[in-house]
Amino acid sequence: MKEHNPFVKAWRKGMKSVALVYPNRYVGGIANIGLQYIYAYVNSKEEFVCERFYTDVFGGLRSLESGRNLKDFDIAFFSLQYEEDYFNAVRILRASGFRGLKVAGGPCCMLNPKPLLKFFDAFVIGEVEGSDVLDRILEAKSREDLTGVEGIYTGEEDRVRRIRPKRLDFHLKSQIIGEGAYGRCVLLEVGRGCIRRCRFCVVRQIYSPPRWRDVRLLLEVAEDYRNVVKKVALIAPSVSDHPKIKELIAGLVEMGFMVSPSSIRADTVDEELMELLVAGGLRSFTIAPEAGSERLRNVLRKDISEEDVIRATEIAKEKGIKSVKLYFMIGVPGERDEDIDGLVELVKKVRDIIPRVSVSINPLSPKPHTPFQWLPYTGFRDVRVGMRILENRVKFIKKELSKIAEVSIDGVERFAIQTILSRGDVDVSQFVESGRPKLRIAERLGLTRYLEEIPVDRELPWDFIDHSYRKVRLIEEYLRADDEAVER
Repeated sequence: MKEHNPFVKAWRKGMKSVALVYPNRYVGGIANIGLQYIYAYVNSKEEFVCERFYTDVFGGLRSLESGRNLKDFDIAFFSLQYEEDYFNAVRILRASGFRGLKVAGGPCCMLNPKPLLKFFDAFVIGEVEGSDVLDRILEAKSREDLTGVEGIYTGEEDRVRRIRPKRLDFHLKSQIIGEGAYGRCVLLEVGRGCIRRCRFCVVRQIYSPPRWRDVRLLLEVAEDYRNVVKKVALIAPSVSDHPKIKELIAGLVEMGFMVSPSSIRADTVDEELMELLVAGGLRSFTIAPEAGSERLRNVLRKDISEEDVIRATEIAKEKGIKSVKLYFMIGVPGERDEDIDGLVELVKKVRDIIPRVSVSINPLSPKPHTPFQWLPYTGFRDVRVGMRILENRVKFIKKELSKIAEVSIDGVERFAIQTILSRGDVDVSQFVESGRPKLRIAERLGLTRYLEEIPVDRELPWDFIDHSYRKVRLIEEYLRADDEAVER
């Protein structure tokens, strides 16, 4: 693979070896700034060597750098970004014969590590920068050495408080540049957390409070790559909410960079911001209305109106944008046929402004630590009925939109599996162990109960994680959303 700045470290006798495993494809792993930080940190220590593993490189069983077998490493760090990656992670552990210390981290572990407790010695709960967690793991020889360490869950702790840096007054400077999800570019993480209040989103809870990086720091990092790459990817849950986003983009454009933001909210778009983005090479614009009606957007607390979407699209066209992508969800509480009609009509209105439209639609998966964590999958109390209704709505949307837009709709069963993996307890390990992400297998194992509505007074598998919010506040939000869903 053609990489700029790969860190190749010679193995020496007495070194402790660390495998950094991303149980998915290289294109996603190389675009993950957190993985790059861990890789650089471990390799900065003279007595350690760290190498990377991806599923599309030797099947995840041998390292990218030297081709060494995973079983020859002392410690394996697994980054779990998506629930579906659990199957790959367990397959890699089993097929490799790895017998060293097994540690997992990433957002999935911050949500609910219980389904994987059988397979890993420890889980990192939080953000490692500014803590001694990495050092404690590197020094450890067994699970017992990590029991009780702040920010680590081994299964023995009754409660684990998430660790995080209070300020983002740092940024990884020495990055590996490869062909990643954003193309060949330097990654600038402009912030963490989110100032918004969407009821379905985990970011609001597990990365709170919102923190932004100083524009000067970000421009300093970019300066070192002016003669290396042509593009900068701006990373954050909502890039355009950075208080000085225009100043940042203007500075990057002045340096000669193309600028690719990971996300832009429609209600933050004005002529000046769009001009800057177009000057930075933006040609396609992405908006996430999430629902087709104002009523459902209120249930989601998306805080974006149809007027915001139309106005942003009109500004984009005026500034030369040629295509637009829209993100929606189905299976929202209180969803009716007229809401689906509204989704179709909104897409048509956008297409009347910019003819090239693509639409991505996912079923809503209720996640831990959100006000929707008690919600039945599909939004219907009878989940089987709800899944049939969603399947019919998928067919209707495809029929109505396939002639005017490029439509991508993820499977209703796939997101049912994601919900089971995210809300399950330790018994879900047998499903992961099967190696087959099929809903019929989960059903045979009696795990589809994790799709059902959860009573608000029930203890949850992830209640042991302290993300510094009050559970009663989430209950109030959930009940309020339920009231709003039935309003006419």
